[in-house]
Amino acid sequence: MAEIDRYRQEDRRQVESLYRRVFGSDMADANRLRWDWQYRRNPAMPADGPLIWLAREGATIIGQYATMPVRLAVAGQEIDAAWGMDVMVAPERQRQGLGDQLFRTWDRYVGASLGLGLSESSHRLFIKMHWPNLGPVPCFVKPLSRRAFRQPTWPLALNRFVSYVTLPLVRLVSRPRPLRGEVRVVRNFDDRFTRLWDRVRPQLQFAVRRDAAYLNWKYIQPPHVRYTIAVLERGADAAGYVVYRHAQEPRGRVTLLVDLLAEPGDEAAIVTLLRWVDREARANDSDKIRAFAMHEGLRKLLRKSGYFSVKSTMEFVAKINAVEVPAAFYKDTSRWHVTLGDSDQDR
Repeated sequence: MAEIDRYRQEDRRQVESLYRRVFGSDMADANRLRWDWQYRRNPAMPADGPLIWLAREGATIIGQYATMPVRLAVAGQEIDAAWGMDVMVAPERQRQGLGDQLFRTWDRYVGASLGLGLSESSHRLFIKMHWPNLGPVPCFVKPLSRRAFRQPTWPLALNRFVSYVTLPLVRLVSRPRPLRGEVRVVRNFDDRFTRLWDRVRPQLQFAVRRDAAYLNWKYIQPPHVRYTIAVLERGADAAGYVVYRHAQEPRGRVTLLVDLLAEPGDEAAIVTLLRWVDREARANDSDKIRAFAMHEGLRKLLRKSGYFSVKSTMEFVAKINAVEVPAAFYKDTSRWHVTLGDSDQDR
């Protein structure tokens, strides 16, 4: 029977070899590029090392569950938590219950177990373990050009017809709107953003702590992806920020709204940041903007700003272990703040 324990420094080479066997050379190279940032430089990393659990048979590593520790605000308290990320089992040992062992070990040792963008097999396992079923994080898209609705699997004639029919709608929702405040691009997160988090935290029932240390690690320091950060300034304070990037996809060019934070009741701040992203997306010739948002207030303002709800495949699970929460806590997620920037979805 396999033994499950924590990652040790001397395991690095064997874990990289297993990753290459399971996921292939390209993904293994990408994982190696971001490994030190993702695990060792995480400001929430415990003193005894990365939160990575390994399955061993003797001296051989046959499985891994790597997680990303964070501080989590839950119903007025902050607790230690971890996002589950890279799970892998040696090909010859799959379908023998190792994944189940790794998941249950992780769950026993963290204050809250969190999962985002789950694979089909991982989602089935969480259901089997009777975790709260939260469903996917809602997804929204704002069209900016006639190419926004094109599908790579459709014939050219059909794509042209859809572009022609939807053009009046696109022109209506994508027309430029004035900003309601002073917005500027910044290169780092300073103490103003920690103060912003302190103001926002009591208004949220569930959210990863977004202080300056976390934000700099998450959005400034990654070696594998580059973000743009814009802040809405009011005097000496930051009233809100937005994180975004532009990407080329098979269906066209898209601007990804990765994260946004402002006081939920500050409609002017949120709308101004959304309009800023509109401007940036148009300037970069994006066909659409895509956002994921769980908070009811943010979802309402996205719709008001011309975003349409579309099918989401970003499944989300959460299980609070460190503090007792009532069953109703998982049923009303209207004040939960989860975005594309949480966990490692935007790789």
